[in-house]
Amino acid sequence: MVMVMVMVMEMDWVEKEAQVANGILIVDDDPGTLTLVSVMLERGGFNVYKAKDAFEALDLLESITPELFVVDVMMPGMDGIELCARIRERPETHHTPVIMLTAHGNPELSQSAEAAGANAYLTKPILWHDMVSKVKSMLQRSTYVSAG
Repeated sequence: MVMVMVMVMEMDWVEKEAQVANGILIVDDDPGTLTLVSVMLERGGFNVYKAKDAFEALDLLESITPELFVVDVMMPGMDGIELCARIRERPETHHTPVIMLTAHGNPELSQSAEAAGANAYLTKPILWHDMVSKVKSMLQRSTYVSAG
């Protein structure tokens, strides 16, 4: 909980409590998938940040520390597996859950994602319930691990 100062209509300053939600960072180069996954998670009650590629995601990490990542595997420039490895290199996100998304059910990609530090690997298309359930599960597990 963070205390912030808010100016009200009478020009008086009052203290209000504001929740600071770290949120979920979704990284996908496909605008349709980025929007769809964002809407799924927002409707699931989550605060969402979006990045259109791995480089934008790394830039965002200079100002936010997400509580979970949803990352597409196949992206131009830097793929999701390399991004996952970079997420694991950062002390602030070393233990943050990473869910990898892919349109391919390739076992080699799954193994590469796991080796890079991904916690889960989901194949597109994904249903709303499956996405929200997986995110909730990963966050509960993450909270339990960090508290223990």
